[in-house]
Amino acid sequence: MLNAVSQQTVSIIKMKVPQNTIICGDCEDILRGFPDNCIDLIVTSPPYAEARKNVYGGVSPGKYVEWFLPKANQFLRVLKPDGTFILNIKEKVVGCQRHTYVIELILEMKKQGWLWTEEFVWHKKNCYPGKWPNRFRDAWERCLQFNKTKDFKMFQDEVMVPVGDWAKTRLRNLSDTDKIRDESRVKSGFGKNISNWLGRDKAYPTNVLHLATECANRNHSATFPISLPEWFIKLFTEKHDIVLDPFMGSGTTALAAKLLERAYIGVEINKEYCEIARNKLGEIAAQRSFKWKN
Repeated sequence: MLNAVSQQTVSIIKMKVPQNTIICGDCEDILRGFPDNCIDLIVTSPPYAEARKNVYGGVSPGKYVEWFLPKANQFLRVLKPDGTFILNIKEKVVGCQRHTYVIELILEMKKQGWLWTEEFVWHKKNCYPGKWPNRFRDAWERCLQFNKTKDFKMFQDEVMVPVGDWAKTRLRNLSDTDKIRDESRVKSGFGKNISNWLGRDKAYPTNVLHLATECANRNHSATFPISLPEWFIKLFTEKHDIVLDPFMGSGTTALAAKLLERAYIGVEINKEYCEIARNKLGEIAAQRSFKWKN
């Protein structure tokens, strides 16, 4: 028997991929009822090792990979060949050392068939100061990008940023080498044509995302800011694509998808958080209906 989901529910899901819905249950069990290759983007932040024990029971660092891999196998199956999986995760300090469970998970997921294509760093730019006897406060988290194939959808122009003040001086007086693709002095094979940036007011970002944390926890112990899933949704999907968060929490990813006119699927094992997410999404729908009528 499946845990937290009935056989009838699985049968209904198999007929058609649910859209714009919150499903309460264990994601590993729920996703068994989904067809192959049906999701465009997965963005999620699972419980970290030994974190949120009161709500999720906690998974020890030594057991984390074993716990996560069956779920990752379902993510791999339901993700479209041109889709992307973004995993927000962070190592735990155990015995004064960083545990290696995140690194171990990456290696095992590669064996499972995933391509580890990129690593984004979420810099928490409003992180308040602090220290411990042998380290300083963390101000960043990993956002790991995995894909099924090398040919995945990516819309880089959607996340461009202002060029910045550097252009005012750097582009004022260009040398001859600035006007050609000047090869790297160390023969790395990389080169750049600085003059390509003349007249531009937007540039492509780096893989470091400078995003503030939320000031209020929105009734959840580890809510990431809505700007985080928004950024990845813009980068890897188009309107009406399907975005899945299998560890949905209080619904931040689903809310971001809805606001960006993508279809959302949220899976969450905690019933209280499911209700919080449904209420949030209902409020947004009501606000939009009110604006449309007026």
